Amino acid sequence: MTRPSGEGRGGLGSDPFLQGDGTLPFLIRLRERTIREAPTDEPEQPEPRRPTPVSDMPDLGPPVPEVSLSDEPDPMEGFVDRMAGWLLDPESEERIHLAAQQLGAHPYDPLGLSGRVGRRALAFFRMLYRYYFRVESSGHEQIPEKKGAILAANHGGLLPFDATMIIVDLVLRLTPPRIVRTIVERWAGTLPFVNVFFARVGQVIGTRENFRELLRGGQLVLVFPEGIDGIRKRAAERYVLQRFHLGFVEESLRHRVPIIPVAIVGADDQAPILYDIKSLARLLGLPVFPITPTFPLFGPLGLLPYPVKYEIRYGEPLHFYEEYTPEAATDPHAVRYMAEQVRRRIQEMVDRGVLSRRGRTG
Repeated sequence: MTRPSGEGRGGLGSDPFLQGDGTLPFLIRLRERTIREAPTDEPEQPEPRRPTPVSDMPDLGPPVPEVSLSDEPDPMEGFVDRMAGWLLDPESEERIHLAAQQLGAHPYDPLGLSGRVGRRALAFFRMLYRYYFRVESSGHEQIPEKKGAILAANHGGLLPFDATMIIVDLVLRLTPPRIVRTIVERWAGTLPFVNVFFARVGQVIGTRENFRELLRGGQLVLVFPEGIDGIRKRAAERYVLQRFHLGFVEESLRHRVPIIPVAIVGADDQAPILYDIKSLARLLGLPVFPITPTFPLFGPLGLLPYPVKYEIRYGEPLHFYEEYTPEAATDPHAVRYMAEQVRRRIQEMVDRGVLSRRGRTG
């Protein structure tokens, strides 16, 4: 498919699905998984790996810090686990336990998700879900109980609390609970410490290989087709969906999985952008340098979201693969048409949500 104009190779704001080399230090195949597995009679031979030419590697900034492989007990970890237990009621604890069982017996899944770290994170974010953002949601019957699906949502709010609230919602409200994996932009893999945390809680860098591995495993995959353009909308453009990237439609056709439109009302209000200093953002290697009512006036604290109420709606699945063959994934006109259908559906859901909220408050 022809690359749209203005999209550089691996640059900020580019389509995260256009590159597929998978050479991200962020997505180490996690030596812990091999080291912690029970020994077998025969030593396991590592699979030969074709080296990626240096010329094909994207510029990803400094490497990810080494992850400690020590098995020594960490008193701080025990304290964090106890804190997580205090934050969870019995029902939430059981739901998180059921969701974590999807990871299997290993400490990490192949893309870095950790059941232990995920439990701690869910315990904390559950408090934000219930008491800070006061999330209301509906349409859970549209989510398959076991099969894979792509959840496509509108994006906003600078920091990815919209993705976090969907993850928590599907653990706390879906029956049975399920873990959803979020596709994130490549620049997130260059953030020290943050990139490792993202991997541990299920965020996945958006290469085609990663996306396909998740779908082959029958997992729920959350995408924000607006990409970076969604989070850098100015306040006057709130809840107006930007142009969609196309990779999620192509993979839906190839893997014959439905696309579930998701509308989020609230995220665009949590950090309204008055102005984006693009030149400064490029200089600092950031996707956006926002001017908001609180940032940079209050420093990093100014990026914290306002305590706005979230409303999440899951729409009726779109089964494009029933009408089109997998070969249609190579037809840019057909793929663009389908992506536009998804964008319109989400926009309609968002508009209804915004009008409903204004009716209640006006």
